[in-house]
Amino acid sequence: MRFIDQAEIWVKAGKGGDGMVAFRREKYVPAGGPAGGNGGRGGSVVFQASNHLQTLLDFKYNHQFTAADGKRGGPKNLTGASGQDRLIEVPCGTVVYHADTLELLGDLTTDGQTLIVAQGGKGGLGNKHFLSNRNRAPEHALPGLPGEEYRLRLELKLLAEVGIIGLPNAGKSTLISVLSAAQPKIADYPFTTLVPNLGVVPRATGDGTVFADIPGLIAGAHAGVGLGHDFLRHVERTRLLLHLIDATASDPVQDYQTIQQELSAYGQDLYQRPQLLVLNKIDAIEPERQSQWQTELEHISGGPVYLISAVAQQGLDTLLHRVWDVLDHLSDEVEPSILSDSALSIPREK
Repeated sequence: MRFIDQAEIWVKAGKGGDGMVAFRREKYVPAGGPAGGNGGRGGSVVFQASNHLQTLLDFKYNHQFTAADGKRGGPKNLTGASGQDRLIEVPCGTVVYHADTLELLGDLTTDGQTLIVAQGGKGGLGNKHFLSNRNRAPEHALPGLPGEEYRLRLELKLLAEVGIIGLPNAGKSTLISVLSAAQPKIADYPFTTLVPNLGVVPRATGDGTVFADIPGLIAGAHAGVGLGHDFLRHVERTRLLLHLIDATASDPVQDYQTIQQELSAYGQDLYQRPQLLVLNKIDAIEPERQSQWQTELEHISGGPVYLISAVAQQGLDTLLHRVWDVLDHLSDEVEPSILSDSALSIPREK
């Protein structure tokens, strides 16, 4: 399945049905009496969030969506049938913007949540509506109003509690494949991962937490360099970031600073998002080097550094216990600044 997280479409709601001019012939009723019914309302275009969808791929090839028109009013004061709404399923996490004004129309985050993106037109009034003492036999009715039509921009922001970030080859895909049942593509060259990967990591309580491997972060990502500009938006919804650093890199401290600078430059408060700093691939370096990088990173970040090897599955239990602890604290709506572990609010280098 191709991962598509942006799309632009055109939607048009249905036109309201026309009102009708009709008369009912009854004894003692002048001119038979007006009996034209109102037109039916046009159908609306409605988005509905669904957990069964993971991508905006359906909108890659189908760009136009219309709802049905309302029916014309009938004789004997019968109102025309309303047009059927056009229900369109989108993945949970879809954000809807007006394509021309960039106005935010809605954010669909929960399964079954709906959003009317184009309202159907009102039905026209039949001649019965215009009956008055001065006009006992009106011979005019109103046409139905047109439905709304817009160009919409759709953006999908993954719904994951934990986002795994880091430079290419930091081991993000390997980590999520070890922790969950996700099977991302893994290789020893940069940008192996071209799409975000989601995985559910089980907890001892029996439920699970969604982790997302966020690819494409390099220097200049916030400005569109590489793939980062496309995927930084997926970090916005995460409650906790696992910042993964390659222990075998030439300068892990510089790698740490690069990612922090990109988060800060992107905005959306990502720089202040709770983070856990993780040094990966410790099985590939000597203990002395591990201690050196751990000390330097703790000094510059102001928080603890967790040592792991995703490949060798070392240190994962300790890391996960800390992840669950942080998420539980965040669920209790405790401010990160009053928690004892400074990893929740990492002081930055001045």
